[in-house]
Amino acid sequence: MSASLDDGRSRPAQTTDPVPTPASRRRTRERLAELRGPSVPPRPLDARALAALAANPGCRRRALLDGAGVDKGALASRLGSPAPFGQSQFAIVRGNSFEAKVKADGGRELLRLFGVEDPGTVSVPELSASGPEGRTARTALALREATAAGGWTLLDHPLLTLEVAGSPVHLEPDAVVVDPAGRWTVVEIKSFPMLDGAADAAKVGAAARQAAVYVLALERVAAVTEGAEVGHGVLLVCPKDFSNLPTASVVDVRRQRAVTRRQLDRLTRVEEIAGALPEGLTFDVRERSAEELSAAVEAVPHAYAPECLAACELGFHCRGRAREAGEVQTLGRSVRGELGALTTVGAVLAAARGEAGDPEDPAVAALRRARALRQEALTEAAACR
Repeated sequence: MSASLDDGRSRPAQTTDPVPTPASRRRTRERLAELRGPSVPPRPLDARALAALAANPGCRRRALLDGAGVDKGALASRLGSPAPFGQSQFAIVRGNSFEAKVKADGGRELLRLFGVEDPGTVSVPELSASGPEGRTARTALALREATAAGGWTLLDHPLLTLEVAGSPVHLEPDAVVVDPAGRWTVVEIKSFPMLDGAADAAKVGAAARQAAVYVLALERVAAVTEGAEVGHGVLLVCPKDFSNLPTASVVDVRRQRAVTRRQLDRLTRVEEIAGALPEGLTFDVRERSAEELSAAVEAVPHAYAPECLAACELGFHCRGRAREAGEVQTLGRSVRGELGALTTVGAVLAAARGEAGDPEDPAVAALRRARALRQEALTEAAACR
């Protein structure tokens, strides 16, 4: 955690990606609607899901399903592998209650954490508009006006847009504060406690990854706003100790932002993935049988890793299929990387026994050496009996 909001500012990175035409966007939307099911409303991505997607950029299955707005939880249930995780109703209610307290009275408690004692001097623009495109445009206008005004501005639940794998994703941070210098600061409000000035490291890390997504989305608007800069320091607001009193710490998200940007750039564009699928394939959980849905899911390559179990609703389904195929990726990314061209447990065992594999391959040589040492140890143990 950093000590102040002045620790760094982010200039938006330039991109050389081709700009999709309106016609191509329309075709992509129609194709994704076919994959999702014409009567099924799209499930929007949030920053938490986007951070999880960025953590596994090689998984085309998740990229396509998230891009099409498929409800992966409902799909996993139909496949017989429901995900046993998710935020409890109690946690949701507690989080909403704490956020309401932080933003009450014109955001007095939140602004106090920025050193602003009189909320009457802070502008709180109205951000409501028709549809997500309207809200996104209204947010961009409010940010430009706030930067030009040179005062304090609090944007409550602004709507931002980030392009992911060729499709726009709408994101809604808890708040964004614009200071008189034109710096935009993301505010992340969480209900987990901050005990003696420190919070659970794993939860802070997850919040930082989520906030980094908001920073990237803000940079798109800052790129066309004169005098605007996006701060690297995100204000994390939590309950103090065991009370409901808000306290805050600044989290430096430069590393998380860089990693997320790099991973998102690696994602294959959704239209490319969809274009490789057979005609008529769909993930319509309302109209298709479990067998048809299973076949549709298996038609899209996945990149399972044990971390998926805590981040993706299809993690248990993909693990089951990977185990059935004997894939070594079920053992973790580090093991998969060490084994090189040996992609199945059967191939690993055959290489260790000397039945297959190139003896010059370091992975094969290490496996055979390990097997020899194991045999030696078993022989010595048997002799000592």
